[in-house]
Amino acid sequence: MKIGFVIYGSLNTLSGGYMYDRMLVEYLRAQGDTVEIISIPWRNYAAHLADNLSFKLPDNFDILIQDELNHPSLIAANLGKHPYPIVSLVHHLRCSELRPKWQNNLYRVVEKKYLQSVDGFIFNSQTTKGVVNDLIGNDKPSVVAYPPTDRFGEAVSENEIVERCKTKELKILFLGNIIERKGLHTLLEAVRPLTFDFRLDIIGSITTDPAYANQMQKFATDNGLASVVTFHSALDNEPLKQKLKQAHILIVPSSYEGFGIVYLEGMAFGLPAIGTTAGAAGEIIEHQKTGYLIEPNDSTTLATFIAQLASNRSLLTELSLNARKRYIQQPAWNQTASQIRVFLQNMIG
Repeated sequence: MKIGFVIYGSLNTLSGGYMYDRMLVEYLRAQGDTVEIISIPWRNYAAHLADNLSFKLPDNFDILIQDELNHPSLIAANLGKHPYPIVSLVHHLRCSELRPKWQNNLYRVVEKKYLQSVDGFIFNSQTTKGVVNDLIGNDKPSVVAYPPTDRFGEAVSENEIVERCKTKELKILFLGNIIERKGLHTLLEAVRPLTFDFRLDIIGSITTDPAYANQMQKFATDNGLASVVTFHSALDNEPLKQKLKQAHILIVPSSYEGFGIVYLEGMAFGLPAIGTTAGAAGEIIEHQKTGYLIEPNDSTTLATFIAQLASNRSLLTELSLNARKRYIQQPAWNQTASQIRVFLQNMIG
């Protein structure tokens, strides 16, 4: 197959969505397909809407994949003539994120128009599929293909998990770009009043939203957390694996997740996950079995769950072992990616 793949910016951008796109491209190329990246420059939403005045689709492909993140730039081009099917890869809808209602109403209109302009969908979760179906009454061809969660290899052993749970200092890990949607402010509010021994490692880019990252660093300093909270920025695989092995729990209280690769990656290391009820985290985290689900911005309940796991190490061990089992049940990426490839072939055929 000769495939075009439309993205904003660079395929090497650090985020779960871009990792999905990157690994899909790598898989398709490994199967002998030609994949050409079509990059549209990152700008603001209004500038992306203006792309409709000039952006044209190339005509030399068998099929075109578009990351749905690019939706404001592509509506006019999609509605024009093109000799191949267009498939949208949907991680989550912009209008699903937590923001003022008037803004989401605007995004919903634009996204609906875009979603109606494509021929099929790759969804990263059943939740995302349901959101799109609710918006456009979708009867177009689609496949649900869960993101790659096995980049770190095999799960850690049960013995490692049991021994780790005995250590006194509770080690909390936040893993994700430091942007407001990921909910670091909720986590910092939750740990601020804690009186037992703990350490919070924050791993993620501080350059995606520098103003928010500076605000979070200032909050930690102003509230006497500098000695127990460490900002590491992004880490390469090996040092990241070491942090995952050392941690007890993974907490990313996002205001919305289209899937939440990070929760399953943590579960490979036996980390119970704490996420929110908004989005697809509930497809991964089974409340009170493999972790906890809280409402977005509910720092009080989050603090209660952290304290509970710190004081009850039998419970921590139980949830940690359950988390490992949940990871093992997840399909490997090659299985998922092969489903996508068959779907693309069927769309062409």
